[in-house]
Amino acid sequence: MTTTDRAQHDKLANAIRGLAMDGVEKAKSGHPGLPMGAADIATVLFTRIMTYDAADPRWPDRDRFVLSAGHGSMLLYSVLYLTGNGNLELEDLKKFRALESKTPGHPENFQTLGVETTTGPLGQGLATAVGMAMAERMLAAEFGRKVVDHHTYVLASDGDLMEGISQEAIALAGHQKLNKLIVLWDDNGISIDGPLTITDNVDQVARFKACGWRSERVDGHDPDAIEAAIRRAQKSNKPTMIACKTIIGFGAPKKQGTSKAHGEALGAEELAAAKQALGITGGPFEVPAEVLKAWRSFGAAGAKAHADWKERFATLSERKRADFQRRLSHTVPARLDKAILAHKKGLIANPQTIATRKASELALEAIIPVMPELVMGSADLTPSNNTRVKAAEDFTPKTPKGRYVRYGIREHGMAAAMNGITLHGGFRTAGGTFLVFADYARPSMRLAALMGLPVVYVMTHDSIGLGEDGPTHQPVEQIASLRAMPNMRVFRPADAVETAEAWQIALERLDGPTVLALSRQNLAQLRTDASPKNRLATGAYELFAAEGGKAQVSLFASGSEVEIAVNARKLLAEKGVRARVVSVPSLELLLAQDEATQAQIVGTAPVKIAVEAGVRFGWDAVIGHDGGFVGMHSFGASGPYKEVYQHFGITPEAVVDAAMRKHNG
Repeated sequence: MTTTDRAQHDKLANAIRGLAMDGVEKAKSGHPGLPMGAADIATVLFTRIMTYDAADPRWPDRDRFVLSAGHGSMLLYSVLYLTGNGNLELEDLKKFRALESKTPGHPENFQTLGVETTTGPLGQGLATAVGMAMAERMLAAEFGRKVVDHHTYVLASDGDLMEGISQEAIALAGHQKLNKLIVLWDDNGISIDGPLTITDNVDQVARFKACGWRSERVDGHDPDAIEAAIRRAQKSNKPTMIACKTIIGFGAPKKQGTSKAHGEALGAEELAAAKQALGITGGPFEVPAEVLKAWRSFGAAGAKAHADWKERFATLSERKRADFQRRLSHTVPARLDKAILAHKKGLIANPQTIATRKASELALEAIIPVMPELVMGSADLTPSNNTRVKAAEDFTPKTPKGRYVRYGIREHGMAAAMNGITLHGGFRTAGGTFLVFADYARPSMRLAALMGLPVVYVMTHDSIGLGEDGPTHQPVEQIASLRAMPNMRVFRPADAVETAEAWQIALERLDGPTVLALSRQNLAQLRTDASPKNRLATGAYELFAAEGGKAQVSLFASGSEVEIAVNARKLLAEKGVRARVVSVPSLELLLAQDEATQAQIVGTAPVKIAVEAGVRFGWDAVIGHDGGFVGMHSFGASGPYKEVYQHFGITPEAVVDAAMRKHNG
């Protein structure tokens, strides 16, 4: 690099530093250290390496940039503005961290166009990027490299690499040989508590190599060295981690290289001194015209590549183009409705007494032939989750057209990768584990709910009904906790027909994730109708009406306990008490209905009893504080499942006793 070239690079990088310092200072809140320290890395990426069109941040074949170190969000916002993303103006940078601004404290993809994924919880961006790289390979294998050929770049921090999810993610990426995934580690040696040496001494380069990655070290303030390392990474047959040695808060005379530069505004005096040291002139948020012009030219440079891509895309058949565009929008195939209806009719003709996990497998056998873009997988529980159909092929480095992912015992990494696959576009995805292990995956599930991603979690062994594995594996509070998560929808179907309908609603939903909580034990098929109408659409419905007059008791139940409620209804009838049974596969979907619909489903019976092999939390919205509840009040126990149900008093007789106590008042 000539002296002139280096001077130009420094001006470009200092534009990022200046905007980041000013944004944090104006907000009196934020993290200036990373943008200042990593500005050279970002400048190399966006001016020398990445293929993107700033005028169209949604171009399908763009290179992806994931700021896993989401606390350094002003770096990303500054780059988006500088490159000419028309959705982010200078005024937006001045509103950093303000309510409802386009520049929130951590990057939010639903708030700011050009942000690939919501980050902030450390490790999530890195793990999500693994899914993006997987999707790129899958889509390229199907539609060809002439329309799908891009890289995924990640800027990660020390904290990203310390989080446990990072190990799950890099092990999976290394195993899959995701060579178009390139991670640049901002190796600044500082965390909030102080020097990294007080908490960590892992050789990250060696660690990544041990996981099947190519890795190396470079000076993170030498643009030529950074570029050369990335060029080498692009030629590798492995994913690459580049450890970029940087100085946090680069340029701040008193705070650079210390934790003081990490998570607080520099202060007017230190900010002025930093700008003087860096040679940044002008007032707050001012970028010299020639520097902004240069940045904008880099942002516009990808327009030619974008136009060339459009020409190549036009050479695909009309059918392929339409399928590509449909899948990018996540819209389900038109044939799905007919496939589900045919499957339901088959179940009515040949009723199945099976576990709902098996019923899910049968539903998938009907769904996947008409929806081949559905990527299934499991966290090493395939035979238990029943997530793999007979015709499935595994996704491996040698079989990129495979649509079944063996995630290994990596629930958290699986959930994050599913987010990445979905965000990339072209695929819908579902992954399986035991319901109790939702706790391992929860941070990524929460981000899916926050981002409104239509992913599906197949979570089997959904209650004490799993039996002998005991309380460590028996979910008790998990259903209630997942229902409490905003925008997370939970279905706990009662039989094979409800399971098929739950899958249909989960796939047709485009604005958020869905949990399918499925049983280990066999359940009788209670549904005898197979109309085109999906009875789960309102979250609950009357399965059996009261006979002989107005209902005196309403029994509400989900999943495996619906059968218990049905048997209790018969016993109540023998006592001369008229009872109805309402199946509630999705409590939160019921509660999302308008008041009239809820009132019609809940009914007017004076006695209301809920039955669920979980905690009561949430059910009072239906049965009231004075309603009866037959369920769990503690952790479970090990034993044959029928004996466990008896032990905890979740039986038809117990339901009858609860109803009679209320009825007799």
